[in-house]
Amino acid sequence: MLKVLVVDDEAVVRRGIVLGIDWAARGCVLAGEAVNGEEGLAAVERYSPSLIITDVRMPRMDGIEMLARLREAGCRAHVILLTAYSDFAYAQKALKLGADDYLLKPFRNEELIAAIDKVRQKERELTNLTPQDVMPLAKGDKSKYVLQALRYISEHYGDQDISITTIAQHLQVSEGHLSHVFKKETGYTVINYLTQYRIHMAMELLGDCRRKVYEVAGEVGYRDVTYFGSTFKKLVGMSPSEYQDRCR
Repeated sequence: MLKVLVVDDEAVVRRGIVLGIDWAARGCVLAGEAVNGEEGLAAVERYSPSLIITDVRMPRMDGIEMLARLREAGCRAHVILLTAYSDFAYAQKALKLGADDYLLKPFRNEELIAAIDKVRQKERELTNLTPQDVMPLAKGDKSKYVLQALRYISEHYGDQDISITTIAQHLQVSEGHLSHVFKKETGYTVINYLTQYRIHMAMELLGDCRRKVYEVAGEVGYRDVTYFGSTFKKLVGMSPSEYQDRCR
């Protein structure tokens, strides 16, 4: 399981990465976010991610300097660099520092997913595991419960009554223990992650212009379409109808 950190000063881009990819389906968990290299260094120390997706040009500290400092400190995390500047010198420096890939903005989700999949393939080769062995990689009860919770959410996010109580009961573990290990390993509370996952799925469903907003709200587990709309706007930066209009 790859723990992913996203570092980008552009909120729209960062939100697009965070919400635009089904992390669980890629064998990943989103560990956290940062808005510049300085925050990125602190987030790496806090979350110990195995994959860092970072912009190059950022205020206070850019992605190249952040990567250089991480390498000096002995961090061996995989890195995918993003930049709107087609400056090959940056790409060369990034590759010398051990970056796994280099994507030019604006990029499509499919390009980022392909880069992530390459990183996962490298991990499999390093550990000499088959794709079927990826899920059991995390050892110990803590990672087992987190993986099971992620899987349960991906299968039941549309249930209106899903809660940390129902998830913990399904896993036969206490709510307190599940809350603790989930927050420790992902950087999110169970409910915050559920919300992120629901909005991610809503974005996919709204891509079909024939779907009504209230129908999508119900499909991703919201009884109250107004609450769904406010939650969607808070995370995506626009209302569901505005997002759907952009997809036409």
